Amino acid sequence: MACSATVPLLPKIAGAQDRRAVWHVLGSNGGPRVVTNRSNPANVLMIGDTPYIVDCGYGVTRQLVRAGLPLTSLEQIFITHLHSDHALECGNLIYCSWSTGLDNEVTVHAPEGAKAMMDAYMESIRFDLDVRIGDENKPDLRNMVKVREIGDSGVVFENSDVTVTAFRTPHPPIVKRNYAFRFDVAEGSFVYACDTAYNPALADFAQGADVLIHEALYEPGFADMAVRSRNKSESFREHIFNSHTSTEHVGQIAAAAKVKKLVLSHLVPGDDESITDDMWLEGVRRHYDGEAIVAHDFMEITI
Repeated sequence: MACSATVPLLPKIAGAQDRRAVWHVLGSNGGPRVVTNRSNPANVLMIGDTPYIVDCGYGVTRQLVRAGLPLTSLEQIFITHLHSDHALECGNLIYCSWSTGLDNEVTVHAPEGAKAMMDAYMESIRFDLDVRIGDENKPDLRNMVKVREIGDSGVVFENSDVTVTAFRTPHPPIVKRNYAFRFDVAEGSFVYACDTAYNPALADFAQGADVLIHEALYEPGFADMAVRSRNKSESFREHIFNSHTSTEHVGQIAAAAKVKKLVLSHLVPGDDESITDDMWLEGVRRHYDGEAIVAHDFMEITI
């Protein structure tokens, strides 16, 4: 099966007329800092008109609106781990969807701690919810959100269009619950691996996938990133190098998995525009000779 990817001049998601699966990169920057050239980690797999949100970094709601997705179609959210750049806007996304007319249940599939996170969020906006329920006759959002905490690796969601499988992958030193996701659809498979140390076992999980979307660390860019982050500590450097996957190691995983297409996303550092796509792909090319691209916001990826 052939793969393709485009960056639309005018992003648009809504209005699909068939059940074709399309992966949309909403935010390709890695980390919690807000920058100008890329939004924080967020994606949506569209199957027809049904969205499956994957990670909810800051800005996900605005990116979805810019892409033309009616927020009232929200049903399923998948979160890799509870770092802020992946989960910060989960509550706000659901709230904003509710404020525009969402009236169906939303399920959040996320690691242990997600229920406490959502409960705390709902408590933080209790005043607003109570007022709007009374003033606007809206359903109680607190009764519309279901949290399914992910434990062991395995299937976490399945319907007639997609099977979603989670795979626990390391994100040292402190994060203990971190997951890659595989989305098996009619056309093939998308695998999303984010915030993971180099993990050769991901090659087995992604084996034969049509598309592997994998985080990437461009190691030579760290020094300038430390300056911009105002953090030159050794612990920060160790965190970045030990909890992320270098471009060369990503290439090794893609080659071992025999994926048809590799997409580098959650780019670290993603805000350094002096790092060209060719520079991002240089390490990959030492090991992987298949189709490889660097993600940009609003990029569409199809099988």
